[in-house]
Amino acid sequence: MSTTITMTAADWLSMLVHFMSLSLLAVGGAITTAPDIHRRLVDETHWLTESQFSSSIAIAQAAPGPNIMFIALMGWNIGLNAAGGLGAGVHALWLALLGVLIAMGGILIPSATLTYTVAQWGHRNRELRAVKAFKSGMAPIVVALLIATGWLLTAAHEQPLTDWPLWLLTAVSTVIVWRTQVHLLILLAAGAALGALGWI
Repeated sequence: MSTTITMTAADWLSMLVHFMSLSLLAVGGAITTAPDIHRRLVDETHWLTESQFSSSIAIAQAAPGPNIMFIALMGWNIGLNAAGGLGAGVHALWLALLGVLIAMGGILIPSATLTYTVAQWGHRNRELRAVKAFKSGMAPIVVALLIATGWLLTAAHEQPLTDWPLWLLTAVSTVIVWRTQVHLLILLAAGAALGALGWI
């Protein structure tokens, strides 16, 4: 479900700066920034709807390729919302592509530059105690950010009595991933099949 918004040049610049700042915090991958992206794009600016936000993440996770594509989908949706939807024709497509370029450029350029520079330095100094301590200290932060993202994605399902199949599917999937070597695409396909049958 789309919404109609007005985006000024300052808004596009603000979106770029926001993604650039998140780019430097995306330790463990862009998905760990999802809670702050939600805060900014859904709660504060209302550039995205709740369903657009959740769908962007779900589609990107289900599709082959890097999961950072959810950022591109969010930029696409913001552009479509700024145009008033696909009904605006070519104008909507241009704004959607602008949204993709701004979002992806913002999230990729700073972190890629920093990663390249730090990786070169870290490789040259890998035996330093500070480098080893940094690597050890970042692991719990990444895990905590992933848990926060998972919690955010389940927040839309706050009615345990009616949403119990989703909670059961989540629990079963968690155990399967934890205790077996079943490929994630099989679990995604199973979830899609259950949804298509109307069981979830």
